[in-house]
Amino acid sequence: MKLAFICTESLPSPAVRGGAIQMMIDGVSPFLSKLYELTIFSVTDPELPDVEIRDDVEYIRFPSKHYKEQVISKLQSEHYDIIHVFNRPQNIPFYRAASPGSKIILGLHNEMLSDQKISFISGKEVIRSVDGIVTVSEYLKQTVIRRFSEASPKTTVVYSGVSLHEYPPVWTSAGRQIRTKYRKKYNIEGKKVILFVGRLTRKKGPHLLISAFQAIVKRHPDTVLVVAGGKWFSDDGINQYIRYLKRLADPVKEHVLFTKYIPAHEIPNIFLMSDIFVCTSQWQEPLARVHYEAFAAGIPVITTNRGGNSEVILHKETGYLIEDYNKTAEFAKAVHYYLKHPDTAALMAKKGREFVEGNFQFQHVAARLEAVYSKITEASL
Repeated sequence: MKLAFICTESLPSPAVRGGAIQMMIDGVSPFLSKLYELTIFSVTDPELPDVEIRDDVEYIRFPSKHYKEQVISKLQSEHYDIIHVFNRPQNIPFYRAASPGSKIILGLHNEMLSDQKISFISGKEVIRSVDGIVTVSEYLKQTVIRRFSEASPKTTVVYSGVSLHEYPPVWTSAGRQIRTKYRKKYNIEGKKVILFVGRLTRKKGPHLLISAFQAIVKRHPDTVLVVAGGKWFSDDGINQYIRYLKRLADPVKEHVLFTKYIPAHEIPNIFLMSDIFVCTSQWQEPLARVHYEAFAAGIPVITTNRGGNSEVILHKETGYLIEDYNKTAEFAKAVHYYLKHPDTAALMAKKGREFVEGNFQFQHVAARLEAVYSKITEASL
């Protein structure tokens, strides 16, 4: 049986430029390629050939300018039993017309069926056209079915995951070695490291953590804040918001490190060198994969109760959940809680690691996807 993944026109697959969708695809491909003839469509990249077979997976890459049209042409000439389209509902009717005999799955990592993204009439056409919808959180599922009730029987939550072999937890020998190496690399040895990872945008909220850090440093002068990320994937350009962040950090600049963009393969090491991870999301986050990564590394997590984030956090059991997400003092309070109670923080981190081990490895994600594919194909027999 032939399975096609159609990525967005934004980033290539594999995840040489990062991206949550691309990283999830990288994770599930080794498992799904054992069950299906897997082809992955994505945009071209200077580091990647236009066509290749890698680890039993066929990759076909087209320039972003005419990406949709070239994917359509390929679908017209090659039959795929299942087509999984990531985050582009507006393209579904075109892919359906190009391959009417295929089962089509819409994968949603963001609110792409909201009224800001697609009209009600177009959205209803998408729902009619697909055989199934998978969302990365229950929150995201509910946003779909509140607007399109007919989507309810077609929609399944498939949480993302992480490759644990990339994240030897900080209490293991391998984890400690990476921790030591990267703390030395960034000249933060002997410090308590607070970490933010993500794109530097206002909706991700790093300004609140930087503001809170002035109070944190007063109580814990051995702390350092590592802000890992750029304004966009693989883009270290400076914009007005990033200038604002640096001005904000100026009073405690000796304690704040901006790493700029970190390649995907280096992300595990950044988590492993840290003591506390903070997700400051201000928007209704569908469910950021950084939570799984921090859990896997074995470091305690602080996050906001926005969107789907709370679906993987039990407050003061597997992490610290902030309700007043837009108040600087709440982030300072949460960091202080962990620093004041190191034994509790360590216990919560181990519970987080166990949570990922049992539920959010990529073999779990692949199994959930395969269950959706099987249900849809069996229904047509």
